[in-house]
Amino acid sequence: MFANAAWYGNAGEIDLSPHSTPEAKAAALVVVDLGKTLAKASLWSADGVCLDRQARPNARVLHDGIARLDAVGIAGWLEQVLAGWADRNIGAIVPVGHGAAAAALVDDALAFAPFDYEAALPDAVLAHYRARRAPFAQTGSPALPHGLNLGAQLFWMERVHGAAMARATLVPWAQYWAWWLSGVAVSEVTSLGCHTDLWNPGMGGFSSLAVAQGWDTRFAPVVPADRVVGTLRPGLAVRTGLSPDVRVLAGLHDSNAALHAARGFAEMAAGPATVLSTGTWFIAMCASADAAPLPEARDCLINVDCHGQPVRSARFMGGREIESLIEIDTRRVDIRPDQPALIAAAARVLARGAMHLPTLAPGCGPFPDRAGGWINMPHDGFERRAAACLYAALVADVALGLVGAQRTLLVEGRFAHAEVFVRALAGLRPDLAVHVPHADTDVAFGALRLIDPALAPPGGLVRVIPLDLDLVSYRNAWHAAVAAQEPV
Repeated sequence: MFANAAWYGNAGEIDLSPHSTPEAKAAALVVVDLGKTLAKASLWSADGVCLDRQARPNARVLHDGIARLDAVGIAGWLEQVLAGWADRNIGAIVPVGHGAAAAALVDDALAFAPFDYEAALPDAVLAHYRARRAPFAQTGSPALPHGLNLGAQLFWMERVHGAAMARATLVPWAQYWAWWLSGVAVSEVTSLGCHTDLWNPGMGGFSSLAVAQGWDTRFAPVVPADRVVGTLRPGLAVRTGLSPDVRVLAGLHDSNAALHAARGFAEMAAGPATVLSTGTWFIAMCASADAAPLPEARDCLINVDCHGQPVRSARFMGGREIESLIEIDTRRVDIRPDQPALIAAAARVLARGAMHLPTLAPGCGPFPDRAGGWINMPHDGFERRAAACLYAALVADVALGLVGAQRTLLVEGRFAHAEVFVRALAGLRPDLAVHVPHADTDVAFGALRLIDPALAPPGGLVRVIPLDLDLVSYRNAWHAAVAAQEPV
């Protein structure tokens, strides 16, 4: 699949094809998805049927006064999950991770707990770092708050853990888990190419910043996402009861895994189709080059897909914002039995002109300098949840316009089940054929397609029927109110 890619290294030239034997083809598969909010693991049959799912909320830990990722806690949980599947014939494991984390390895051990991207850098460190960043035109990485640019984290790590960083081999978050599983350290292009400041998508190599800082030589060799980097560590195999012959793939960035899953659908395989991945972050991704230049100041960026190709992207913290808006309402917006009542509530929200203005995640999204706030805040729980979905649809509509979305849109992830959100989005974008998957074909399914690119998504796509409401007038009123806001 990657024979023409010039950006990957050899990582020992390991040749362990996941489907090299009939036995391997029949083996079960595991996807480990290390997101910001949840750590997830899922067990799949070789033909793409989910057999089990396990999840763990991620703890936020403090070391030296800095928020860190709970790598130790996740490792203990994951070992238990894998041990619970010891009676299965597992053939391969694929790690997936969010893109704003990296681990430093020294002497085949984690040198220190990885930084949490929501930890605020000291002002002087951040200012010094930003003076050295490569331009947006080179990297496609906008300047993001806190540690959302991975380069900013590395810069801070060198000041906090200088001795370790001088010796360390660096790996992105997904590939840290490939190392934890196999003992082989690699890097991978989708993880390096997502708002990190570290990658030059046009040249297919490290950015001038990464070269100037010497990080290009500190990162483990860059390999394709579908590369089998090794087999399960012997000690881990003993502790879990799994075979030491279980293969471990390099893995990839979570949003790019969602994109890879979407490309398994015939409707998405060709042409300028767009994917809107929904979770803690909502990320619109479009591979079309036929659009206006991306604006750096509106949380737009260039992702890099698992073929090394640039993907126009725009994002906002949609899941986090929805949770903030519904406040004490513990019933989620995607609960299936509530959908008819939420749709009815959406009509009442429009009738009374209730709306929320951006943004609830300062510095993020297409309106990063707006403070947000309610207009005619609803107090009914259903109306509050419906208004939160309408807010997310309005911001998603802007993000889709920024990336130049055309023809077909697939909404995937948790909020694809929130009917007010997806049906409002379909009403706001009559130029797009908006679809949701009939079955779960999310990040995990994209990871499975690294093992078997011919794997067909189950169930096909469902065309979304727009809400029968005057969403155009509502959108116009919302944009007028946003324009009247004072920047912060």
